[in-house]
Amino acid sequence: MDRRCHQQQIERRATTLRCGTNFSPVDLDAVRTFVAVAETGQFQAAADEVGITQQGASRRVASLERELGVQLFARIARGVRLTVDGQALLPHARELLRAAERVTAAVTPGRRALRVDVISRRIAPANILHAFYQQHPDIELDVVALLNADAASALAEVSAGTLDATFRSLRDFARTIPGELRSARVIDDRHELLVGPRHPLARARTVTLAELTRHPIWMPGLSDPEPVGYYNDLAETFGLTIDTIGPVFGVEVLLAEIADSAQLATFVAEGSRYLWPESYDLRRIPVVDPTPVYPLSVIWRADNTHPVLADFLDYLRTRYRKTARDDVWTPDWARDPDRSRTGR
Repeated sequence: MDRRCHQQQIERRATTLRCGTNFSPVDLDAVRTFVAVAETGQFQAAADEVGITQQGASRRVASLERELGVQLFARIARGVRLTVDGQALLPHARELLRAAERVTAAVTPGRRALRVDVISRRIAPANILHAFYQQHPDIELDVVALLNADAASALAEVSAGTLDATFRSLRDFARTIPGELRSARVIDDRHELLVGPRHPLARARTVTLAELTRHPIWMPGLSDPEPVGYYNDLAETFGLTIDTIGPVFGVEVLLAEIADSAQLATFVAEGSRYLWPESYDLRRIPVVDPTPVYPLSVIWRADNTHPVLADFLDYLRTRYRKTARDDVWTPDWARDPDRSRTGR
């Protein structure tokens, strides 16, 4: 076999964990020791670096050489130097160690990114998670927006471990969430009325629910059972007309139509974030007497030990204690949560 073919064979072996039936899995400890010897030029220095004896380092490298069928080091006066085969192996050995580190980081709590579903990047959970991240900019965070997933689907993702946490109202799950999950109500998102400059309530500083009985609320395209159920409860309790019929053309179209109308109005949550051209002159008017709030709970697995999750849950609880108010309205199903599942 010529030198070029021999080197290609070494490279192929170095970049796979198994090659055919005669090549056993590479020992990562041996690879790690090989890299240490290559970088220090001495077995003793490499042994100190990886925390073993010099004899142990020699045995690991000898085992790797037998596995690959090549000599990796040549002896010199002050230690060792890489052979041609050793030089061919080194970059692949380093990449193999980096890959192993990535694998470990991906599944190790505290090292992998915390994966949180915020439902939509426009609403309160996303803004609160962003505020938490601003206080902890060194954390790894994966922000997910399962906008079209219902509560059952989101809870299934948390149960399966593909999400660390999600936010839902739990309208239909307050006492029936899976046993491995925990929940805590952490957001009461207060309602505001969004109107254009020609709407009859455009100049109001606040608006009461009693006043809104004379003004229909337009919320086209609601399909998720949780918000649909909540707004049905709100409408029935206070005699409101909330129209959810109609196709969804996007938030931008909705804002443009409200800005151009003298009748259209919609609910937005205080914690939501919408941007529109200054020419729209839209007004966000707080709803009072009482203030309806959309209740959101955070849901997580009881056995999830991710340290960033623990910090985030503490942050949510502390924030909720500081911002919760008594002059609000919530549906009956949100007033008496099952505390056996709250983790509080």
